[in-house]
Amino acid sequence: MQKISSEQILKRVKQENPWWEAPHSLPEVFSKWTPRPYLDLLAPLVEQSVVRRAVVLMGPRRVGKTVMIHHMIDRLLRAGVQAKHICYISVDHPIYNGLALEDFLSFYALATSIDPSKDPCYLFFDEIQYLRDWEKHLKSLVDSYTNLQCLVSGSAAAALRFGSTESGAGRFTDFLLPPLTFHEYLFLLNQNDLVRVKEGSLLPTFETQNISKLNEHFVNYLNFGGYPEVVFSEEIRSDPGRFIKSDIIDKVLLRDLPQLYGIQDIQELNYLFTNLAFNSAGEVSLEGLSKNSGVAKNTIKKYIQYFETAFLIKVVNRVDRSAKRFKRANYFKVYLTNPSIRAALFSPISSDDPAMGSLVETAIFSQWFHSNTELYYARWKSGEVDIVSLNENMKPGWAVEVKWSDRYYDRPDDLNSLGKFCRTHELFYALVTTQTITGKKVVGNTTYEYKPASLYCYALGFNMLTNKKDQSRRHTGLIS
Repeated sequence: MQKISSEQILKRVKQENPWWEAPHSLPEVFSKWTPRPYLDLLAPLVEQSVVRRAVVLMGPRRVGKTVMIHHMIDRLLRAGVQAKHICYISVDHPIYNGLALEDFLSFYALATSIDPSKDPCYLFFDEIQYLRDWEKHLKSLVDSYTNLQCLVSGSAAAALRFGSTESGAGRFTDFLLPPLTFHEYLFLLNQNDLVRVKEGSLLPTFETQNISKLNEHFVNYLNFGGYPEVVFSEEIRSDPGRFIKSDIIDKVLLRDLPQLYGIQDIQELNYLFTNLAFNSAGEVSLEGLSKNSGVAKNTIKKYIQYFETAFLIKVVNRVDRSAKRFKRANYFKVYLTNPSIRAALFSPISSDDPAMGSLVETAIFSQWFHSNTELYYARWKSGEVDIVSLNENMKPGWAVEVKWSDRYYDRPDDLNSLGKFCRTHELFYALVTTQTITGKKVVGNTTYEYKPASLYCYALGFNMLTNKKDQSRRHTGLIS
């Protein structure tokens, strides 16, 4: 059997870096895409050279990590960085099997005559999890090569987070690229003009002149909008199960998690995830899940932790009517981090589908997952409030009741649980989502602000990104 030659590896490296031969030339598969707004958050981490740290770009499968890397490369080229000082390698290609990061540097030097030990370089390693002990090799590069700016990424998010935490302390900066927010979804479709900032408002307050059109896009977002590729592909939208389930979910459940954690019963893992996805936004318990599946509670607890690590779900804990946390989290809610997963596993839904309420709640929580805000839900014997935020004194700061209906605007007294919770904690403001209505009602001492769920989702996504940009600028010294 013939051995793969160095010349063949060199040829592949050159093929992956077409800008070496034709500057400012990205492959069309990447240049045709509109950059996600998250690129503005990633760029300062890659471009800064004061703190020597590698960037670990992680996130669920198919959220656009490889595309974003190439948009980052295009940004560097347009900023004047010489083409041969930028190198991209997709580590998962079979031709690279058995190579270490140091080997890639050697091939890069041979291909370009660049000396990474002396010349400033930007190195991008995609699908890094396919390299054994990648975190140790990357730490060594950061320590040994002072002129290198390294970014690594991969789809096995759980493996990346584990390796980065265990071995990269002080050397790596983690960057999470989540599924699309509703704001990003409209941005990529060039439909942001559906929403505008309300004139005369001190703080950014959003409004729309066409709630019907906005809700139409919102339902599409719930069904297909979490993944950039799906947004632009009618073919994929016609069969989301083939793309999202087969190419994304199954690879995580059948390959990533079993490989990382040594899971033997993959059918058991798949069954649990399917049930959690179907009941997204619903309250569950380890006891109930164990009885229904016949799987031990400790095993289910581990599986749920694995799903969280892989960015598939998010667990939200419960407080009681007095906003006290339970010492033992016997009951909790599980939310998909991307509402599109449910449509792919089962079927797309329409605006009048019975599942809309749960999916809208899932979408709103998925916007909040882009921040570090820890949210809860309140539940007691006779009532529930969907979203509760606790302040630093562990007292309720605000509350949100998620509805996909306009009837509570005319019948605010039907929001009994929300009213009781607000009275108990002297909350003078609460938000209630609707399907189409915007307005305010005063109930007792509390003002209920009614806002369409689609508009609220847009505002959350916009504000999350704006806040992240402000934090990034402060971190990099761009603003005081």
